[in-house]
Amino acid sequence: MTRNRNLTPERRRRYWRITLASVVLMVVGAMALPLTGYLYVGLSDAYAQGGGAEDSNPRANYWRAVRAGQAGSSADGVNYSSVTGRPMPGSDALWLNRETENLINGDGQNWRQIRNRVIAVYGGWILFGLIVVMLHFYAIRGRVNLEDGASGVKVLRWTAWERFVHWVTAVSFLVLAVTGLSLLFGRSILIPLMGPEGFSVWAAIAMGLHEFVGPWIFTPGVALMIAMWLINNLPEKGDIEWWIKGGGIIGKSHPSSGRLNSGEKLWFWFIATFGVACIVTGVILAFPVEWAQTRSTMQLSNVIHGASALLWIAFWMGHAYIGTIGSEGSLEAMTTGYVDVNWAKQHHDRWYEEIADSAEHVTVQQPAGGATGEPTTAKA
Repeated sequence: MTRNRNLTPERRRRYWRITLASVVLMVVGAMALPLTGYLYVGLSDAYAQGGGAEDSNPRANYWRAVRAGQAGSSADGVNYSSVTGRPMPGSDALWLNRETENLINGDGQNWRQIRNRVIAVYGGWILFGLIVVMLHFYAIRGRVNLEDGASGVKVLRWTAWERFVHWVTAVSFLVLAVTGLSLLFGRSILIPLMGPEGFSVWAAIAMGLHEFVGPWIFTPGVALMIAMWLINNLPEKGDIEWWIKGGGIIGKSHPSSGRLNSGEKLWFWFIATFGVACIVTGVILAFPVEWAQTRSTMQLSNVIHGASALLWIAFWMGHAYIGTIGSEGSLEAMTTGYVDVNWAKQHHDRWYEEIADSAEHVTVQQPAGGATGEPTTAKA
């Protein structure tokens, strides 16, 4: 970071503007260019409807009607169908099953287009763009250090139980992210690298891990985290001001905060909403036979699961950045449970004021070389 510190403020702002403009241009271009295909199709349809094309093919119209399941597709006015349909569990209404009287099921093709051409393409570019932005941001901003340095006196921030639940959930999240991305991008990325045989072995392992870790480890972990930290994530005075001041990451000011700041609260409520939606749809996908889901239910769940999971991974990348290399002392809080008093005053001043008189303050034995020591039980 020595080179960046020697930059003048004007050159630093110019570098930031150029970097930001480059990233925005790449992201916008990557998202806009694929849309030209839709523009071409739209213009072609408008040309045909305006009389610029010959009359449509009667046979093509016939099979379009069959594919759409329209009444009267056949000569006797009854749909051709190889699917007799069955009622939904607990109901005798055959019309609830969308496969009834439908010879050609177009939902599968529609789902495949959304999954492979929307979720996978745009989701992949969003993750890649976010990585580029974070790397540029770190190159310019660097780590947020303690302004007054380490005091050598620490207070307990997270209990052993809270840290255990956090790390079990975090590790299971990484397992689900790796296996889920492998299944989503396997055809386009992993098969060319691993070959069909190698990917088939890894895909079987990834699917097994995903379907076990998700319902049986990750889901209980998320439920415990929501139950434990709900009370700390309720809105309070100062939350909006925290965003106005950039959260202490953008700029040099450090806004006032309670035990959890507004950024951590946003992360919590994302998990409690979009994250829960991802979990529920994942459970639906993991147990299709037990609940006798229809094909359309599985397809809709897959779309919601994939989109919310990619957003979750993108959000997690920001969370992991701030909690590791982005802020001095933050990772130590979740590994040892303790934070330096100066860290508490700088990032969570209102929380420290609340516990200052009641919390046990412990000193740290600083080893040679300036490495971080472990808290002792001695009073400060």
